[in-house]
This record gives sequence, structure tokens and C-alpha cells, in this order.
Amino acid sequence: MLKKSDLFILGSAFASFLFSISLWFGFLGTPDKQAGIFVGIWVPSILAVGIYFKLKTGGR
Repeated sequence: MLKKSDLFILGSAFASFLFSISLWFGFLGTPDKQAGIFVGIWVPSILAVGIYFKLKTGGR
């Protein structure tokens, strides 16, 4: 069962993914591929931080 903290982490990663796509293709203005790649790197970082804290707290 997913907890609120799990949903927050997944939602943050998904929002970062969508923002990266919007930057890459220019949905919010002119396309900026470098910024899209930079924001796209946030996704695994957000997930890694979430996993770290989940392991550190014992999954509570």
C-alpha cells in the first residue's frame, strides 16, 4: 500500500518528468533542450532521495 509520502515522492518525480518534456519540446515557450535534460536528471535524483528516506525510517 502506498503512503502519502510515497505518493508525494512519485508525484514530484512525475511533475519533474512532465516539466522536462515541456522544456525539451517548448510547450511553455521556446524549446530549450539543455534545460530539458537538466530537469530530466532530477527524476532519478528525487526517486533516490525518496528511497533513501524510506530505508532510513524503516518504511514507516
